[in-house]
Amino acid sequence: MIKKILVSQPKPKGRSPYSDLEEKYGIKVDFMKFFGIEGIDAKEFRKSKVKIEDFDGIIFTSRTAIDHFFRITEELKTTIPNTMKYYCINEQVALYLQKYTIYRKRKVSYGNGTNDSLIEILSKNKDEKLLLPMSEGHKSTLYNTLKKNKFKITKAEIYRTVSVDLKNIDIKQYDLVVLFSPWGVKALLDNFPDFKETGVMVAAFGNETNKALKKVDIKPEIKAPTKKSPSMPAAIEEYIEKLIAEKANA
Repeated sequence: MIKKILVSQPKPKGRSPYSDLEEKYGIKVDFMKFFGIEGIDAKEFRKSKVKIEDFDGIIFTSRTAIDHFFRITEELKTTIPNTMKYYCINEQVALYLQKYTIYRKRKVSYGNGTNDSLIEILSKNKDEKLLLPMSEGHKSTLYNTLKKNKFKITKAEIYRTVSVDLKNIDIKQYDLVVLFSPWGVKALLDNFPDFKETGVMVAAFGNETNKALKKVDIKPEIKAPTKKSPSMPAAIEEYIEKLIAEKANA
């Protein structure tokens, strides 16, 4: 039976679905951020020979990308042309632009959260030179698709993901570790290279996380999202109920 879970995310503010799991099944859920973000400085960025002012449009897929894009433009003392267009993955990311620029005076477009919706918008301006700010070493499906379809797309690596030091944690005290991204997988093994020998189970959210685990020969006991369990707490509950049923029928 699962008694203690480590979730590789910051602790939610207030009540969360994990709180329900704790109360319903008498388990303990701890939260710990597995990785952080650090910016690539102007000196390092210049080596890429990317000149932001040469582009017609910037593509943003996250608020982190927005923060580091405007940070690097300030460090470079780059003046962004008034004609610059912004293409965002969804409305939430688009609205976040207001932190750095007057929203109404800029040409801002956004999709519904999917790559397909964003590509549909970009297709209307296929001759534009586009810049995609992103994390160092990130294998972007969006970038690859745009490149394959002959868009004038350039990537700008402006920040990197770094593993948090977790070595003060006794990982063996947990029955289950919950991972949400390839960076979480990397951080886990950076800190606990012998993790596979611990016997601790893994829960994985998303295809990319599953792919990263497969590369290091770790098989997740729990996967989400699924049709039956669209969230990770729901998937964990489904698994616990399965264990309870198996125990009752033994």
